[in-house]
Amino acid sequence: MNEQSVVAVTHDGPVAILEMRVAPHNLLGPVLMQGVLDGLAAAEAAGARALLLKSGLRHFSAGADLSLFEAAMGKTGGLSVSPAEFLAKLESFPLPVVAAVHGVCVGGGFELALACDLIIAARSAKIGSVEATIGLNPLMGAIQRQVQRAGVARAKEMSMLGRRYDAETLERWNVINRVVDDEHLAEASLALARELAQGPTLAHRITKRLANLAANQGVAAADVVMEEWQKALWASEDLKIGMESLMKNGPGLAKFVGR
Repeated sequence: MNEQSVVAVTHDGPVAILEMRVAPHNLLGPVLMQGVLDGLAAAEAAGARALLLKSGLRHFSAGADLSLFEAAMGKTGGLSVSPAEFLAKLESFPLPVVAAVHGVCVGGGFELALACDLIIAARSAKIGSVEATIGLNPLMGAIQRQVQRAGVARAKEMSMLGRRYDAETLERWNVINRVVDDEHLAEASLALARELAQGPTLAHRITKRLANLAANQGVAAADVVMEEWQKALWASEDLKIGMESLMKNGPGLAKFVGR
């Protein structure tokens, strides 16, 4: 691990842990975006089977860097990758990604979390789309992802009022998956990532693609490609392992290898 990295990459078995540390508050800008992209590439190259995205600072992410607003207004020469492209790359990454959220997670930081597959948050976390407080609305896809997770009415509420919500409220609204006491966040988020990493990796990859397709284009679109995408599963080593374990030991005891 490079101690100077803005996103440190470590490994816990098959889990790649990406720890963001762009002082002071992990503002989402070119530096953090490139750091996360580099971390994704390193994790995949190392053979990881799940990712945990977390912060090594006081907050998960306190919003977008000023440079993103300047680029949007045409005041700079542009970015190597746009925020929307960056989040699309994260959202479509072939491995399960868990976001562990603590402290403040607002604006672009909230959009970063929404691009992950599962969000687990500390009970004291404050989360929201606050762009309305400066005369904007979410610029990187939070509105539509809030619609997917919580419905139109809640998405309008979150993006129009610009409030910071407690984690339990957003869990109730299906925006985040799980809330834990602050002192248990590190343990619980790593345990969740480990569980995903120990599962059938190819099946998880296809599940993620189908879920994203259904969310974006509807159930019918997912039905059209489902059988074709699932063909690879029938030749997978994990399916063989799973079937043999079911016959010998019953359900839920297979030790998958990720192939």
